[in-house]
Amino acid sequence: MKPGPTDPSSRDPAAAKGTDIVVFITRHDGKCAECGADFFRGNFIRVEEQRALCLGCADLGHLEYLPRGDVAITRRATKHSPLRAVVVEWSRSRQRYERQGILVTPEAIRAAEAESLSDAEARARERERAADRRAAQEPVFLAALTAAIRAQYPGCPPAEAERIAGWAGAKHSGRVGRTAGAKSLDLEPLRLAVIAHIRHEHTAYDRLLMRHGDRNLARQEVWPVIEDVVRRWSAG
Repeated sequence: MKPGPTDPSSRDPAAAKGTDIVVFITRHDGKCAECGADFFRGNFIRVEEQRALCLGCADLGHLEYLPRGDVAITRRATKHSPLRAVVVEWSRSRQRYERQGILVTPEAIRAAEAESLSDAEARARERERAADRRAAQEPVFLAALTAAIRAQYPGCPPAEAERIAGWAGAKHSGRVGRTAGAKSLDLEPLRLAVIAHIRHEHTAYDRLLMRHGDRNLARQEVWPVIEDVVRRWSAG
């Protein structure tokens, strides 16, 4: 069977580029172009010259599927397997192929699992040490962020400067604290964090947003108040 226009394997010619052998999780029933065996939605197929092949005909039938999830085992199995393939599936929501795992020899998986078991305790201790280092650095970083806010806005009450720093530097937030170095904080992200704090804490913005449902309109209404507070905090 040739994969039709709705088959994901025919919609991403770039998926097969590079050195990786790519295997698709098919979304359609069909037949192997060589042996005629049926395959069904969710089966693995290899596409060669627009022809869908079962893994046996593609000389990949002896490989074993290793789902994604454990990075260490995946890396080690890849190293140990003389033949391997990347398994991908089309994501309708993201409109792209996403890696689901790999096909490698059963021996490679066993070797990877044995290696991972042997150093599992050491890796757990390293994770604990890394967590301790991050925990020790956090108060220092937030103090530096607070000091930078106070230097830029000397009229900002200390308690509010700490709250702004805590919000801006929250872990996994992608805000200023996680995008700028503590030694060279960018003033523009700091300014935006201060304005966001003022908008929510010193104006009627939240109530206006609930009332209008229009973010731009609500921001326009409170902007004069924000400018006044910024001016007073900047003056000190």
